[in-house]
Amino acid sequence: MELFPAQLYYPVYLHVVLIWCIFVWARYSRMNLDRLLYQRKPYAAMAIFATLFIVVVGLRPVSGRIFGDTSNYAYIYRNMQWQGAEVILGDGEWLFNGLMYLCSQVMDVQGFFLIVEFCYVGLMFWAVKRLVPNNVTAAMLFCFSAFSFFSYGTNGIRNGLACSIVLLALSFVNKAWRGKIVALILCFIAYNIHHATALPILCMVVSILFRNTKAVYAFWFISIAVSLVAGNSVANVFAGLGFDDRLAGYITAQADEGTFSHTGFRWDFLLYSAMPLWLGWYIVIKRGIRDKSYLLLLHTYILCNAFWIMVIRASYSNRFAYLSWFMYPFVLAYPLLKLPVWKDQGSKVGLILMLHVSFTYFMWLIG
Repeated sequence: MELFPAQLYYPVYLHVVLIWCIFVWARYSRMNLDRLLYQRKPYAAMAIFATLFIVVVGLRPVSGRIFGDTSNYAYIYRNMQWQGAEVILGDGEWLFNGLMYLCSQVMDVQGFFLIVEFCYVGLMFWAVKRLVPNNVTAAMLFCFSAFSFFSYGTNGIRNGLACSIVLLALSFVNKAWRGKIVALILCFIAYNIHHATALPILCMVVSILFRNTKAVYAFWFISIAVSLVAGNSVANVFAGLGFDDRLAGYITAQADEGTFSHTGFRWDFLLYSAMPLWLGWYIVIKRGIRDKSYLLLLHTYILCNAFWIMVIRASYSNRFAYLSWFMYPFVLAYPLLKLPVWKDQGSKVGLILMLHVSFTYFMWLIG
């Protein structure tokens, strides 16, 4: 079933999100601090939009040219339908493979994509409601307008699904012991959907045990120096550690044509990655505002991003980068919508949201 031509999906989606961001910018610029932080805003329109996104994108046409790995997953899925359990991949990610196999016995491939899309967006929505309950619409706009959001709902769907589960785990882990048990179960599920989530899970654990923000920032800056000095050798060291074959594959594999605009040290993406660090420095170090959930998000993001910087020259470093970028909208939205930082915070929220979506829009224009 093809609801719309494949080439229209992303441009239409991006323009709808851009217009909505402009509307929120205008609305929030007139909002005082008390109303911004402490009054719950309705989010029915966002829930409807998220549902439409799930249905339309979940039932997308199988087009490898437009939607990347969608066609690869469809090929594996149809082999499962024809040959049964014999074609389940033996890569250890048994939860995703098992889900694919079970679905292949009762529905077509677009039904499977619809389930994955529902989990990808729905679990992210749940994490937003837990972390930013007073500003769900604005927080979800940060997610929908993120540079990597659409791609990992249509291309790297296994990675996107697993990382949404990690986001939900992050929303539970700072709670009482029951929340920690839920977070542990969610991390187990995420890891067995996509082993590469070992990196953010490990960084989450380090962030819980080690809360020195200045030391975490120092590690990020050291990672830049290491990457510039050591070059590809540091990537080979990480690939040789052997703790996860999929991460090693991202580092050592040769990129297909078109998967990344160019390889090498990506100063543009480094600057993009640094924006949440600048915001975190201002909030935590300069203003001295310390919030337990924000520090967990910030430190986990910085540590994951530092590992990407050290392998930034790898052919598939975009997929490695997503292991920090999936937290990007949360690291921006949480402090802007939950913590009292500026007197005119509403205008700052609107401005940062517009810069956020503008980067995504610009990358599409030059794409």
